[in-house]
Amino acid sequence: MRWGGRLGGLLTAVALAAGMSPASARPAAPGGRGAYATTLQYVVRFYPRWFSDIQGRRIPANRLIAPAHMSPVFGEVVAPNVDTLYASSFMYLSAQPVILTIPRTAVTYSVLSMNAYGTAFSTRAGNGAPGRYALTGPGWSGRLPGGVTRVRVPDSFSIWIIRADKYSASGTRQIAQAERFRASLRAQPLSQYRKDPSGGATRIVPVALYAIRYKVLADREISRAPVTFLRQLQAAVHAPGTPPLAGGSLRLSRRFDRLFGSGHFRTRAARAAFARGARAAHRLIVARYHAHTGATRWVSFTDIAAWGRRYLNRAATTEYLQYSNTHATSAYYQAFTDGRGRPLSAAAHGYVLTFAKGQVPQAKRFWSLTAYRPESITLVRNPARTYVVAGYTPGLRRGPGGSVSIYLAASRPRGVPAANWLPVPAGRFNVVLRVYGPEGTVAAGSYVPPRIRILR
Repeated sequence: MRWGGRLGGLLTAVALAAGMSPASARPAAPGGRGAYATTLQYVVRFYPRWFSDIQGRRIPANRLIAPAHMSPVFGEVVAPNVDTLYASSFMYLSAQPVILTIPRTAVTYSVLSMNAYGTAFSTRAGNGAPGRYALTGPGWSGRLPGGVTRVRVPDSFSIWIIRADKYSASGTRQIAQAERFRASLRAQPLSQYRKDPSGGATRIVPVALYAIRYKVLADREISRAPVTFLRQLQAAVHAPGTPPLAGGSLRLSRRFDRLFGSGHFRTRAARAAFARGARAAHRLIVARYHAHTGATRWVSFTDIAAWGRRYLNRAATTEYLQYSNTHATSAYYQAFTDGRGRPLSAAAHGYVLTFAKGQVPQAKRFWSLTAYRPESITLVRNPARTYVVAGYTPGLRRGPGGSVSIYLAASRPRGVPAANWLPVPAGRFNVVLRVYGPEGTVAAGSYVPPRIRILR
């Protein structure tokens, strides 16, 4: 991707990081009356809300829903993992609580709750918290049934994702147990729970229902129809699930509404300024993610899902790793290039990623490597239906001292065990290294994954 306006983009990024208005760092486009600068800041700050709003319109509220399995068809959320079984829900708690029932299990799982922007309220992992929980929104008062524990949720709208591990920390296959656990999860409004405490079971649906690729939609709309995207984003900001705006966010929203809804929007120059602002914001979001790269060319954010006022980081990780756990629960490293900064492409050759002795990431749960298509960050279709190589992969061959080599190629290289081969397309791709239950240097945020090297 070509990034234009490097100096202007840098000034804008500095302004955003400092909490300044971009207008103070870059002049408004001619004829735009401030529309360019305001739009740029507006898209960066509220970008995640476009995704959660449009996704939430399709998903039944206040109950858990899950894809029957994971495959390349899944596109609703970028970078899906195949290490765990998902169950998720969009919870609207303004009218009444939702009762979430978690059964007892030996399977390790995590429970992530977050607001409309993907900022985590909490992420908990383990298998020792079964029970019935009443998720209550702000200001709710009332009596709960016996045996139900109240959990106060800061916002009236929240997103909940439960992920159950397919393999134990020791590498034992536990997919059947994870499936039973997921099917036994329950969520339903309090009024329905009073009628039938056993109701609200997880709804398992075909993966085809998750086929819409929202990242691709957002990218294309901003490029081809930016004003349409801005109308949708504005509607999302004013949607009932958006947390109440205050301070700079409220002022920014009002300023954008005033400009976007004013009569001068009918002029060609003003429409062009809004369009340029949206496109510039998107370029800045993409550039921020790819620039957040370490010495070995892996992208990683230790503030993921806990950004605070780092709105550009929040927007960037939404584009590439939406609805992620916090770093304390899961560490994520993403690579689009090899160790020398050249785009990953298996059109002419494969690659190898070798974790030398002492380089294998330390994890309480698991580590894994997954390949994706970079335009959509969706799984790579391949005849072997192999989407991940992980520490738990059966038959994974290890070298002296526990070193591990993973081969990234369109076809299995000669002499390489099937367990050590991660199929990638015969063209561009990217990979994500996950570490669930980070320990050691991973938990400390100082771990550096090894370089990806061309396979000779």
